[in-house]
Amino acid sequence: MTGTPPRRLQTTSVLLALLALLFGVLTVWQVSSRSTAADNVINHSQPLSNDAAKIFRSLADADTTAATGFLQAGQETAAVRTQYSDDIATASQLLTQAAAQSGSDDPGQQWITKLNAQLPTYAGLVETAKADDRQGIPLGGAYLRFASAQMQNQMLDEAQSLYQAESSRLDNDYADARSLPWAALGLGVVLLALLVRAQIRLFHRTNRVFNLGLVFATACATVALLWLGVGQSISASYLSDSDSKGAAPLQMLNQAEIEALKCRAAENLNLVARGSTTAYETAWDAESKKLAGAGGYLAQAQQMTSGDAAAQGEVNAAVASFHTWQSRHDVAHTANQGGDYGTAVSDTIGSGSGTIDAAFTSLNSSLSAAAANEQAQFTSLADSARSATSLLAPGAGVLTVLAAAGVVVGVNRRVAEYR
Repeated sequence: MTGTPPRRLQTTSVLLALLALLFGVLTVWQVSSRSTAADNVINHSQPLSNDAAKIFRSLADADTTAATGFLQAGQETAAVRTQYSDDIATASQLLTQAAAQSGSDDPGQQWITKLNAQLPTYAGLVETAKADDRQGIPLGGAYLRFASAQMQNQMLDEAQSLYQAESSRLDNDYADARSLPWAALGLGVVLLALLVRAQIRLFHRTNRVFNLGLVFATACATVALLWLGVGQSISASYLSDSDSKGAAPLQMLNQAEIEALKCRAAENLNLVARGSTTAYETAWDAESKKLAGAGGYLAQAQQMTSGDAAAQGEVNAAVASFHTWQSRHDVAHTANQGGDYGTAVSDTIGSGSGTIDAAFTSLNSSLSAAAANEQAQFTSLADSARSATSLLAPGAGVLTVLAAAGVVVGVNRRVAEYR
């Protein structure tokens, strides 16, 4: 009797109910996986990417500050000593924090391990250089150049690799979080089509326009499908904005700060070398072009912050500070080349408002302010993305269970009429 109308109706009821439940399970799974990816963006990959940039900045600034202290010729100021110590402590703390937050399969773990091992060695070389300098031993400059070579050629390269690894992970999490749940959407469309088809067939067989159970099931499935499509689209839009208006400009600003520190280190170390090499001046030329040349990091940051007046104002101020820095660098370099070493040192690390240090500090402050603004933008937009789907998974689960129940109740009422 499998071919009797009641049995066929019961079979249809079971299949539609199972399809509704499958739609619910698939929706919950796909929405949950995207919510997890969004949580990773907000709580893991973006903070780790930003911390990796901070690690690089702390290491680069420590190298720059160590050279500044050395140039003060045994009269290192308390402010410079404190800044150097803070840089080393910050880098150490962030490396420890990153190691705790990343698993063994994290691509950045190898760089974290290497930096943790090399940081004490670098700090020891700098302390030896300072001790020799205080005693008037010429070997101090060689120790500092050796320490700086370790920093510039190994540690900063590893810090850059760490930053790139964490940034790549952030990009992957963004891609996972923004992708639409096409499988669930497709199944939802199929479910609605079959529900409508079932009602049309019942109408032709019974001449009754509506089956309340199937109408209810169709309504629940429609709401679940619309909620899924609209909710995920809104979330994806917010996530895209959090990237283009927050995370991406922040990454560019981090790169600009990193290049500025490389320029500053090259400038100071050129004076420490006292004409023994042209490598540092060559490095200044190369790094300053990356920072402020055509298509450089500052120019890209200006483009990426064009929709944010506050951030772009800070970037414009940074560009102006760099032009001031460039002109003062040229004056100090001319003095150094002409044998006026004292003037070159004073112009470079002096505390007056007309020094290179003042221009660098102004540029760095502007970039930091712009970065803080972009971080706030990212946090706000990413939180909005997460909120857009916060109730979607449980809501869709409830709606599809109700749809399955509606199918069973509606069809069983028709089956009862055959008895």
